[in-house]
Amino acid sequence: MVTIAGNGMGAYTFEGVRVDTEAFDVIVCDRNFTEEGDHILKLGYRDAKAYLLEHYADQNILYVVTGSPLFFSAAPLIARALPEESVQFVDHTSSLSYLLSHMHIAQNDVGVLSLHGRSRIDLEVMLAREYTFILCDAQTPARLAEAMRYLPEDAVEITIGYKLGYEDEVIGQVELDRIEERFDLSQPYVLLLRRTFAPRTPISKDTDLATERGMITKRYKRHFALNSLDLSPNHIMWDVGAGSGSCAIDAYKRYRVKTVLFEKQPQRCDYIRQNLREHFVIDTVLHEGEAEKLFESEPTTPDRICVGGGGSAVIARLPYLYARLADEGIMLIHAITLANLSEMVQALDHAGIAYEMLSFSLTTYKGRLKLVEPERQLFQIRVVKGG
Repeated sequence: MVTIAGNGMGAYTFEGVRVDTEAFDVIVCDRNFTEEGDHILKLGYRDAKAYLLEHYADQNILYVVTGSPLFFSAAPLIARALPEESVQFVDHTSSLSYLLSHMHIAQNDVGVLSLHGRSRIDLEVMLAREYTFILCDAQTPARLAEAMRYLPEDAVEITIGYKLGYEDEVIGQVELDRIEERFDLSQPYVLLLRRTFAPRTPISKDTDLATERGMITKRYKRHFALNSLDLSPNHIMWDVGAGSGSCAIDAYKRYRVKTVLFEKQPQRCDYIRQNLREHFVIDTVLHEGEAEKLFESEPTTPDRICVGGGGSAVIARLPYLYARLADEGIMLIHAITLANLSEMVQALDHAGIAYEMLSFSLTTYKGRLKLVEPERQLFQIRVVKGG
């Protein structure tokens, strides 16, 4: 029989475990626990799992984990590998419930994610609610600073829960750039972010974005393009020839994707940075310069690529962009001139890349008199890798 129990908040001891530890043949725990004894096995996750699977039927085993065994713990994975009747849980206080109880915050107002040992932020959770609770490691402050580089300084309030349950615990507001100098980040800690801004509407009006002489993919065409990309949360999307950044910004707000923007015109890059800040976009990267020379320096593997500019130099590199796509990824290429369209088709045909193509025209009617305002015809090429 296996009993999986948490020790609650505080030091790596068995003092908080809510069962009689002497009633078990063997106690399995993490190597950080301080207790010693002939019947105590301090093992890493893989070895602990192997031991429990081998001995659950012939030993009465207590498996002790930190905090709650049901909160960001590997314990449920082990439990699912055991016969249902051979395992039971004894829950305890998690770092989440401990901190929220202290701060009088309801759990339904909080999104929860882990950056402990992880480099990617779950954008479906991050700042989606008023509060975001983050399990942290030593690299978390730097990772958050990078992700929130375009947010206004007062957009987020941060509370640290440091060594929760210890005699020297700290719960209080902290500036992100001072966490490393104030705390030993090898010790357990969590962060609670409070979003102080009201999120912008997920579908931007053209007037919501700063542009250079109206260089923007207009609203209806923009969202037609985003629909064609079949975006899902946490996809990585490259926006090549980003212009004002409108496609990437609305992709983030509407679908919660990570965006990488390429734009060579300095003035447009200034507008992009302004728009990223005013629309509270996080976890984004802006490459300023000639995109065709910057592709190799971007380490991510894109799930989606939207090509809206860059001219002949970028068109010549469409086969390279196709090669960089993730399997089953989608590349959407836009043209407004027959000359560019011809170059794109030739580049794809020469590389043997299959594609679909369509064009569409749009006319809007403005003002009290509903004056006709036709927009340029747009050509769209859609490529599915492996499709």
